[in-house]
Amino acid sequence: MDASSPQKTRALGLSSGIGLVVADMIGAGVFLSAGFMAQDMGPGLILLAWAVGLVLALAGARAYAALAAAIPRSGGEYRYLSDLIHPALGYLSGWTSLLFGFTAPIAIDAIAAGQFARTVIDVDPLAFGCGLVIVLTLVHAVGLRPSAMAQNVLVIIKILLVLGFLGIGLAAGARTWPTWVPPNPSQGFPVAAFAGSLFYVAFAFSGWNAASYASEEFAHPARDVPRAMLIGCGLVGILYLAANWVFVANVTPDQAQAVFGYENTRITLGHVVMQNLLGDTGAAVMSVVMVLVFASAVSALLFVGPRIGAAMARDGFLPKALVARPGRPPVGAILLQGGLALVLVFAWHIQQILQDLGAILTLFSALAALALIRLWLRGPGPGRPSTVSVVAALVYATSSAGMLYFGFRDSPGLLIWVGVATAIALAAYGWNRFRASHPS
Repeated sequence: MDASSPQKTRALGLSSGIGLVVADMIGAGVFLSAGFMAQDMGPGLILLAWAVGLVLALAGARAYAALAAAIPRSGGEYRYLSDLIHPALGYLSGWTSLLFGFTAPIAIDAIAAGQFARTVIDVDPLAFGCGLVIVLTLVHAVGLRPSAMAQNVLVIIKILLVLGFLGIGLAAGARTWPTWVPPNPSQGFPVAAFAGSLFYVAFAFSGWNAASYASEEFAHPARDVPRAMLIGCGLVGILYLAANWVFVANVTPDQAQAVFGYENTRITLGHVVMQNLLGDTGAAVMSVVMVLVFASAVSALLFVGPRIGAAMARDGFLPKALVARPGRPPVGAILLQGGLALVLVFAWHIQQILQDLGAILTLFSALAALALIRLWLRGPGPGRPSTVSVVAALVYATSSAGMLYFGFRDSPGLLIWVGVATAIALAAYGWNRFRASHPS
């Protein structure tokens, strides 16, 4: 489907776009991060970190909103970098997003959903995760409208459950300012701890750009995709601030240490709060909430991720079977994405390695923001971004550069993975260009 496709073949509107962003953003991160942060920072600094994270995420969303308005085509960073900087960089971004940026999170979220389900009913987490991926893959492959409807329903359920948790926490929980102090306090402002906390916050806020991957399936992409990213990010930010108030007001640093055993126990700060306020029943309800949170995230990832593969296929970098037919979802790309995720579900022990490549994804989103500046430098003309958008792009790119600096400094092994991924992708790009210029 190209940008000129009739609007009647497009199933997404503003509400669906907001739903995609919300579903992609809300995951386990917000229910865990404050537990780690509470060991070094007090309640005020934790809330400040989330406020800063919201500002940075909105800056990124504002930059992407301008990109989406100027280039209303599917593919996200792949499309923006290809059109505004160089196809090789777009290709590298597309491959990284397709293979790691979506596939690994789908598998991780599916397994997490199974593990939370096991705390409520007798079910094998692996079988549950595989079943979830298969069912949602088929749902999204059936058609655009059934796919959008299923996604919208999951998002509505997810939001209602999260709002229910917040309602209980705000109504039945503590309402006075907490007096606890972290077990590892710093003299003066804890610069290192605060900077480190932004990694947790940035992870929780990731996904605000979800709508940009499926721009061409919106009836009015230049209008609704930017609005969906900004509104969705803002709404999630408000929910995150409310949730973290519930956590800092009702959970002490000692209790918050439960998140350090999350991989084995699947206990989140939400479980601690609900256990404190409602007992075992509350903790069980929280597990159900987490199953729906992860299921909705898997659905959103399976919706937007294949749009990158479809865009690359349309440009000749992947088989034409992955291209979407007019009025239809990219069935081949969806089945490919689901199949790759199932492979990782069974090979779950390598997921930590794949997660390390999140650094390169941060790099590409920052480069996409910088691409907006290049568009602005072209001078007056259609699609030229506003000064506010350019400033937002600079803020987001600068903050991303800071996070990458600390990430590479603290984990030098990330450089190896980034280098390997870059070398393989660029070699594949060169081979594709060679084949295109030397047809048999």
